[in-house]
Amino acid sequence: MQQLLEKLCMAIGVSGDENDALDTAEQLLAPLGEIERTASHSIICRLPAADEKLPHVMLTAHIDRIGLMVTQITDKGFIKTASCGGVDRRSASGARVTVHAGDKKIKGVVIATPPHLSDGKSLPPKTDGMTVDVGLTKEKAKELISLGDRITFDAPFTNLLGDRVCAPALDDRSGCAAVIRAAQLLRDCGKARVSVALTSQEESGSAGAKTSAFILKPDYAFAVDVSFAMTPDSDAEDCAELGKGPMVGIAPILDRKLSKLLIDVAKRRNIPYQTEIMAGSTGTDADHIAVSGVGVKTAVISIPLRFMHTAGEVASLADIENTAKLIAETVGGGLC
Repeated sequence: MQQLLEKLCMAIGVSGDENDALDTAEQLLAPLGEIERTASHSIICRLPAADEKLPHVMLTAHIDRIGLMVTQITDKGFIKTASCGGVDRRSASGARVTVHAGDKKIKGVVIATPPHLSDGKSLPPKTDGMTVDVGLTKEKAKELISLGDRITFDAPFTNLLGDRVCAPALDDRSGCAAVIRAAQLLRDCGKARVSVALTSQEESGSAGAKTSAFILKPDYAFAVDVSFAMTPDSDAEDCAELGKGPMVGIAPILDRKLSKLLIDVAKRRNIPYQTEIMAGSTGTDADHIAVSGVGVKTAVISIPLRFMHTAGEVASLADIENTAKLIAETVGGGLC
């Protein structure tokens, strides 16, 4: 699992420009079945099915990651940016970044006011007003960098104590890893036709989920994303415990029977799980998949994650593995 996750996390793939991450995912999915890239830059893999009359199950997670986009090059050679997804300006100030300019990777730093020059009251610039210093003149910057180029926050994949890992893009490459692992476990499934969809642009509107669900027309969908893990500064009622299993979502737009089935399977198979109650929409691709076409019976399974939308997200490898196991046991046991 760790090798699979690290390959996915270190791929680029900022929302709306996912090609590098798709290349990585295609290599991982190729042994499982027929691969297709959609017009909206998602990747679909159809596993071979024993019977085309079996129920069709879509396993999905979004492959895009948050980042920045170049909007302007100033007269002094600084790079003005807009956000791609929910970048937290509190953690971005002073961050090291990479501008992905074609085949060139240009290092830079998000500008930050030294505390000595700050009044101590003002907030860092909004994400759509951040400026990056790449150490170039205006002329050289314009020669190398184009408007629309994506920018990622630099951070390594790091093992913490126990089974915990810290990395950028665990939202939602951890979900992608769980989905790929579940598909590996279901390779010879005789209870369903299984398709994997690693979708684009979830962080900026879920275009990939909408179009992938339309293409596949599944009977059931299991959407894997991340949700909040407990930290010292958070409210316990809003969070799950890291390392205590995936979170089964319960929400009006989700299929109640499918959520209950996941919980029942977890209990029977001794798979640790937690629940996540959402009174409205889920805020994930599932909201769009559930209403695709004539409707899709949809469930959400979330992986607990600390420090979401920063360059230092933290997750448990066991939670990711148990997410894959729960999906595989549920689908492999038969949905009808």
